[in-house]
Amino acid sequence: MADDPPSHLAHVPLPSNPGGLVSDDAPPVPIYIVTEASQLPVEFLEPSPETKLVIGFDCEGVDLCRYGTLCIMQIAFPDAIYLVDAIEGGDMLIEACKPALESRYITKVIHDCKRDSEALYYQFGIKLHNVMDTQIAYTLIEEQDGRPKGPDDYISFVALLADPRYCGISYLEKEEVRILLRQDPKFWKYRPLSDLMIRAAADDVRFLLYIYHKMMEKLNAQSLWNLAVRGELYCRCFCINDDNLAEWPALPSIPDDLPVDTEAPEEEILSVLDVPPGKMGRVIGKKGSSILAIKESCNAEILIGGSKGPPDKVFIIGPVKQVRKAEAMIRGRMLDMQ
Repeated sequence: MADDPPSHLAHVPLPSNPGGLVSDDAPPVPIYIVTEASQLPVEFLEPSPETKLVIGFDCEGVDLCRYGTLCIMQIAFPDAIYLVDAIEGGDMLIEACKPALESRYITKVIHDCKRDSEALYYQFGIKLHNVMDTQIAYTLIEEQDGRPKGPDDYISFVALLADPRYCGISYLEKEEVRILLRQDPKFWKYRPLSDLMIRAAADDVRFLLYIYHKMMEKLNAQSLWNLAVRGELYCRCFCINDDNLAEWPALPSIPDDLPVDTEAPEEEILSVLDVPPGKMGRVIGKKGSSILAIKESCNAEILIGGSKGPPDKVFIIGPVKQVRKAEAMIRGRMLDMQ
C-alpha cells in the first residue's frame, strides 16, 4: 500500500448510499499516485479466489491505441483511488499489474474498453480480461426495457453519469479536459501531475463502482451472459494477431440456469474482415451511407478502426448468423463497381 500521506481526496459513492442519485455525503477517500508496485494493495497485485475484487478502471494516454502512449491507469477501490503512473513507473510498474488485469478474480468496471485494451495488449502484452463494460451494460438494459439502440447509438460516459437511473450528476469538468487535449494532445504525458490532471483522472473512475451495482440490479440472466461475452469480445476487438486470438481466455459458455421459458441465446463471435486497398471507401459509402445501411440490416456491432486504425479492417461482433450476414453485405460492397 502507499506509504506517503495523500495530498488529494475524492468521494467514491457506494451502493449503500440511499436514493437513486449520487451524493458526496460519504467521507472522502485518498488518491494515491503510484510509481512503484509496492504502493498498490497486495490483493490487487496477487489475485486470489479468496479475495475477489470489483474495481473501477480506466486508462489515459497520448493517442491511446496500439501506437500511442499509455500514461496513467486509474484504479478505484471503495476506500481509495490509485493513479498508476506509467510515465514515472515505467514498464516494470505496468507489468506488475498484469496478473490483476488478466485475472478472472478481479472484475474491471470500465466504460468502453476497446482502445484501452488495445493499448495494454500492444504496448505491454496484457490481455485485459473479466471486464464489466458499462457502455455494453447500458445497451443491454435498454434492450431489456424495450428500447433497442440504433446504429452508432452508444452512450458517452458523460451522458451515463447524467442519467438519474445511474448517477444523476453533471460532468462539466470533462469538457474542460477535452478542450485541453485538443489544444495539446500530450496533456497526459506531462509531469508532475497537476491538480487538474489528478482530479480529472480520479473523476473518470470514482463513480464506476456505484454505476456497476446499479446496473447489476437491472440485468437479467441472459443479459448478464451477453455482457460477459461482449466484454471479452470488445477487449480483443482491435487486438488482432496471427493465431486468431487463440492465446486469449475462452469465451463464457451459455449458462444452464436461464429461465425455462427463455429461448437459448445464439453464440456470439468476433469476425475481422480484411479490406483490400482502395475498397474501404466503398464499404463506408458517401457520408457513411453504405456502412449505416449494413448496420441497420444486421443485429451486430460493426466497427472500423478509423483514424487510430487499423485502417484496412472491419470488426463485427454479434450472434453468428447476424455476423455472417454483415460479412456478406460488406463483401458485396467491396465488389460493387458503382
